[in-house]
Amino acid sequence: MEDLKKAIRDIPDFPKKGIIFKDITPLLQNPVLFKKAVDQLCEHFKDKNIDAVVSIESRGFILGSVIAYKLGASFVPVRKKGKLPHQTYSASYELEYGQDTLEMHQDAINKEARVLIIDDLLATGGTLGAVIDLVKKTCAEIVGIGFLIELTFLKGREKNKDLDIFTLIKY
Repeated sequence: MEDLKKAIRDIPDFPKKGIIFKDITPLLQNPVLFKKAVDQLCEHFKDKNIDAVVSIESRGFILGSVIAYKLGASFVPVRKKGKLPHQTYSASYELEYGQDTLEMHQDAINKEARVLIIDDLLATGGTLGAVIDLVKKTCAEIVGIGFLIELTFLKGREKNKDLDIFTLIKY
């Protein structure tokens, strides 16, 4: 995965001082690397009988929608508060540089569904925890979680040791 890692650009002090933002746009601009990243994530979860792929705005949508398509699953967007037009479930969480609330349509996932959560980056696990809470409100089963990048020093994985978490690139 070194070729994928080399395509990730560090942006210091974004979105605030002290944060080093992992910019995935150079990877997305390279069709060979983008395909490799999507294919590797799909390969890991291909035998999980996924019914729905849940992804978080905005960079998670890029990966999640393609993975849902490739796995023959529905795509479920999770958005920031106030962005979805129908009845929603909400979950608030802490992140490295503040607090936020995520929402998902209440009718987005059937209670028998096998769900895969996809996002671009695992940091402290706050966003992931909120999405897990949203999915649990539907009574669906989370069968896997995938990330392009994991910042291991922030220990986000440790909050969800009982779940199948797969990441392609670790820092």
